[in-house]
Amino acid sequence: MLQGKKIVLGVCGGIAAYKAAELVRLYVKAGAEVFVIMTAAAREFVTPLTFQTLSGNPVHTELFNLIQEREIGHIALADRADLFVVAPATANLIGKLANGLADDLLSTTLMATRAPVLLAPAMNVNMYENPVYQQNEAKLRAVGYHLLAPVTGFLACGWEGKGKLPEPAAIVEETLRLLTPQDLAGETVLVTAGPTREDIDPVRYLSNRSSGRMGFAVARAARLRGARVVLVAGPTALPVPAGVEVVPVTSAQQMRAAVLARFPEATIVIKAAAVADFRPAQQAPQKIKKKEAELVLSLEKNPDILAELGGEKGGRRLVGFAAETADLGENARKKLMEKNLDLVVANDVSREGAGFDVETNIVRLLFRDGRVEDLPQLSKEEVAHRLLDRVRDLPVPGQ
Repeated sequence: MLQGKKIVLGVCGGIAAYKAAELVRLYVKAGAEVFVIMTAAAREFVTPLTFQTLSGNPVHTELFNLIQEREIGHIALADRADLFVVAPATANLIGKLANGLADDLLSTTLMATRAPVLLAPAMNVNMYENPVYQQNEAKLRAVGYHLLAPVTGFLACGWEGKGKLPEPAAIVEETLRLLTPQDLAGETVLVTAGPTREDIDPVRYLSNRSSGRMGFAVARAARLRGARVVLVAGPTALPVPAGVEVVPVTSAQQMRAAVLARFPEATIVIKAAAVADFRPAQQAPQKIKKKEAELVLSLEKNPDILAELGGEKGGRRLVGFAAETADLGENARKKLMEKNLDLVVANDVSREGAGFDVETNIVRLLFRDGRVEDLPQLSKEEVAHRLLDRVRDLPVPGQ
């Protein structure tokens, strides 16, 4: 996802400098080219050879050491960056930036760059909470710097509190957001994902094979593209996407209540959840014992959440999913029209690479105006972005 991007990574002196090595590895794995600048203090914790080996590029440490014969080192580094990241960023470095000081290669290059700058502070909790430091952070935010807040935990100094460098994966996620076009900025996207569970008794339930991967991928992609995202999720084992508000639910009735509560604030609704069509008419208060040769369950219909939203959608763009095993186009088109959708995402879950709980999907997009688009087998993340491309371009109902 970072293919071809050039990232300049500044590493300051602090025990968290060791995490920057893993950050370089993740950037390179994602396709980025990484150029590392180390302060003198950073070299007390990690050697330049570590970063040179991981990045495949020379590590820059000296202000007056030219990269090439005719290049001014800090200007050349500043100009080549698509994004400038500092991790860990110390209180000293942030204080210098906030007050316009440039006395080494890292601070000078930061002052010279026009690329977006992401700072990931890491320090003692008392330093972080110091009013002078907080004023410096506020000054940087006010002029357009991006800061990824430290996390709370046990610190190397022996204190416990806010000051730990976020995990490298979290820094990469924020990097992706900053390098992704913000074409959904201003939208509030309501996404549903995962299965529902309908209790038979305190031990057993009715459900389906949905893992929630597709809906979670849509939520993450929408957030990367600048939207505010609310994710109503049935039971899954998936990690919560960064920056996404998650509303956990279990049953179809709980999902309906949560969706209707958040529906008024949404501008785009994408219903990717596999909601159970039926629930037991009665739930046994105690575990049902195996006393008889047969057990007959009486079922009743769950509410049709998507149809209910279609009847009240107003100016919202409404997208549904159709998981089928036969007559894909016919069933999906019927769902599109009957539930007043703008777009339906249909897939044959019996096909290899397109079913539940796999990393890929093969989908057909059916539009209200009659258009049909078949996508090849793609990762669910790529399907999510292709879907959001089409949703972005849909006409707003009523306009």
